[in-house]
Amino acid sequence: LFSQQHNMLQSLRRLAPRLPKGLHVRHLNIHEYQSKELLDRYGVNTQKWRLVTKVDETEAAASSLKARELVVKAQIHAGGRGLGSFTENGFKGGVHLCKTPAEAKGFVSKMLGNHLVTKQTPASGVQVNKIMIAESINLDKELYVAILMDRKYQGPVMVVSPKGGMDIEKVAEETPDAIFKEPIDIVKGIQPEQAARLSKALGFTGAQAKEAEAQLARLYDLFLKTDATQVEINPFAVTPEGKIYCVDAKLNFDDNSAFRHKDIFAYRDTAEEDPREVEASKFDLNYIGMTGNIGCMVNGAGLAMATMDIIQLHGGKPANFLDVGGGANEKQVTEAFTILSGDPQVKAILVNIFGGIMKCDVIARGVIEACKKVGLRMPLVVRLAGTNVNEGNALLKQSGLNIITADDLDDAAKKAVKAIA
Repeated sequence: LFSQQHNMLQSLRRLAPRLPKGLHVRHLNIHEYQSKELLDRYGVNTQKWRLVTKVDETEAAASSLKARELVVKAQIHAGGRGLGSFTENGFKGGVHLCKTPAEAKGFVSKMLGNHLVTKQTPASGVQVNKIMIAESINLDKELYVAILMDRKYQGPVMVVSPKGGMDIEKVAEETPDAIFKEPIDIVKGIQPEQAARLSKALGFTGAQAKEAEAQLARLYDLFLKTDATQVEINPFAVTPEGKIYCVDAKLNFDDNSAFRHKDIFAYRDTAEEDPREVEASKFDLNYIGMTGNIGCMVNGAGLAMATMDIIQLHGGKPANFLDVGGGANEKQVTEAFTILSGDPQVKAILVNIFGGIMKCDVIARGVIEACKKVGLRMPLVVRLAGTNVNEGNALLKQSGLNIITADDLDDAAKKAVKAIA
């Protein structure tokens, strides 16, 4: 549809089904109610909503909305909630419509504290700890609006379509003429004539067009000021009364901006993440768990993926993606080993380091200290290349530890697979 950011971590999604369901690539993932909170902050129209974390809070929260109809929505980081089911009681659906606060309380009592299983969660489901109750609105038109960073235009691009409320990729494939793009000068920001063109492309006229233009400008303001990499509104909806609402939003943010958006990054819900990934992030390690039995520690995302591929080529299965980055220190290497060795499915570890910015002797010291600290008993294969490689290999050999060294990546993968055969 349009050029999107394709960094190495995001491209790991293509490795499915090697990635287990329910695990997240490391980026900020926020709940629906948090998205609405941000939209509200920037003056974007949303339905009235309340958050409940206890059943007893439900009726007061629902009553305060003064809505003719309510929608009760479980808040988890997974799609397909409406078609899901709860493991503890078999209750169907994590999204329900109702008329009264009492009905809302009944739904909340069946969902809160229980595990919701959807097509995007692990088989065991995800525990629902928060539920959003919102004003339900009737929709006359469902449109699509997105803002994202686009490599082709080297900056932000606004994308709109009159065909919203559905899979936008399918729209682009079947009716590409229904997709409209407007590159935005990041210095000047969205100009009135650009907002007018986008509003017209969405089918707005008259006073309603002016309101749509204002909403588009506010969405861009949110995008820019929060250092978002994507703001997707689907649907960007119109009610029978002619009011415009951003009904559902997907927001992604630049992780590098966390230092200046502490309030937004505080939205992170680690309870829904792989605990190994949470632990790794504390030490600036990029980690994603998989389903194999050979743990990998590599510096560089491209090298990590190449390592996983060659392990599979020789009949093995990688247990994880773990990138220590180009400037890792001994402590980070030790923490990486702690995470890998603590995984019960890991039967061997392969360390593959190319010493460019990172020095092989630093990695070697980290490996040795880590082995001693965790009391490593499983086979360990280490392949070093690059800066100070001779010093690094010498340290490994002099360590007195049972470390299998390899000459190159192919040799390392073969030895790792053989070690657990």
